[in-house]
Amino acid sequence: MFGNNRDSLRRYYGAVWDKASAGQPLEPLEHMIAAVIREHPEYQPVLAEIGTALDREYPPEMGQTNPFLHMGMHIAIREQVGSGRPDGILDLYQRLCRRAGEAHTAEHWMMECLGETLWEAQQAGREPDEQIYLERLRRLASSV
Repeated sequence: MFGNNRDSLRRYYGAVWDKASAGQPLEPLEHMIAAVIREHPEYQPVLAEIGTALDREYPPEMGQTNPFLHMGMHIAIREQVGSGRPDGILDLYQRLCRRAGEAHTAEHWMMECLGETLWEAQQAGREPDEQIYLERLRRLASSV
């Protein structure tokens, strides 16, 4: 969406939340982002004061969750499911939703697989492997 421009992405999330909170009309992507934000009330204060979040780091080794990364992974999964790419993701998503009882929890489970796949690709300097990602999701769907 914004490449590697972290500030632009964070500002965009804040602007979307401002628009949604004010009841202004939203574009389709903004609707998706606003829905994710609504599902995470713990992140709403960060977005309401976006200027203070622009330079903030969220080191996982300090037990912190990066709200922008977390919401971005929800959006990535929803876009994957909506587009049916990678092939087979919709079926796995539906299976996980049934097991979880609702989509939000299923997406959190899926994030583990997505995060691991993205991390490995980044470490190896290559594109993420869709087949490895799907296999992780299949194992997850079989184990929960």
